[in-house]
Amino acid sequence: MRPIRKAVFPVAGMGTRFLPATKAMPKEMLPVVDKPLIQYAVEEAVAAGITDLIFVTGRNKRAIEDHFDSAPELEADLESKGKHELLAMVRGILPAHVNCLYIRQAAPLGLGHAVLTAAPAVGNEPFAVLLADDLIDADTPVLKQLIDASYAHDASVLGVQDVPREDTRKYGIVAARPIDDRTARITHIVEKPAPEEAPSTLAVVGRYVLEPEIFDHLRATQIGAGNEIQLTDGIAALLGARPVFAHRYAGQRYDCGSKAGMFQATVALGRKYHGLVA
Repeated sequence: MRPIRKAVFPVAGMGTRFLPATKAMPKEMLPVVDKPLIQYAVEEAVAAGITDLIFVTGRNKRAIEDHFDSAPELEADLESKGKHELLAMVRGILPAHVNCLYIRQAAPLGLGHAVLTAAPAVGNEPFAVLLADDLIDADTPVLKQLIDASYAHDASVLGVQDVPREDTRKYGIVAARPIDDRTARITHIVEKPAPEEAPSTLAVVGRYVLEPEIFDHLRATQIGAGNEIQLTDGIAALLGARPVFAHRYAGQRYDCGSKAGMFQATVALGRKYHGLVA
């Protein structure tokens, strides 16, 4: 497996679950304590060794670009007022060796289409995909866990966790043969199955390490669940050509695609890292 240096962040969604807050602000810029949601995913990627961040954006997402860009006026103001701690915080949002690229997804055709939109930037290299909605607090970054598993097995790896059977219709669900305590080889994957049809309760949650061959399969993927091009369907096709593994990551996931999950993350991270009491 070649070095994994690129990560794709699909951030083109409308964020309708958080209206009216997301009427003029990208969902990914909503704060969890003192950082926007997208920054947690970016920090995880950078800590895992990623150097090229590829954001697949849509309309009204300019705030994401501004957040990861330099802010000379703000920096000059903070420096003139002697606010050195805040200045260091603003300058340290993104390390100097990390590059950002922004690609517009022309139409909201699903996660598979968003990943395919990034193909020209990714090229013929293995890469990661991170969904910012899934904020995962872990001692070892979850993406680093997946990259290590990918190197070990020379294959694509998906982050997974067990979910209640009644929740299978919210996720891509895999059937897999265990390799060790945390890793299993996937034999089948299906998008959002009904509980009675799910092959297991092992759900894919917002973290992927994929070989570039996935792009060929996504190009051939038809419209699927939700009238979208599903990444899950592309991975199902990839299974016929290459092994794909599921890795039970170590960490605490918060579903920040929901108001309840966003609230839970804010309370838990506020207590753990900021000494806040709620």
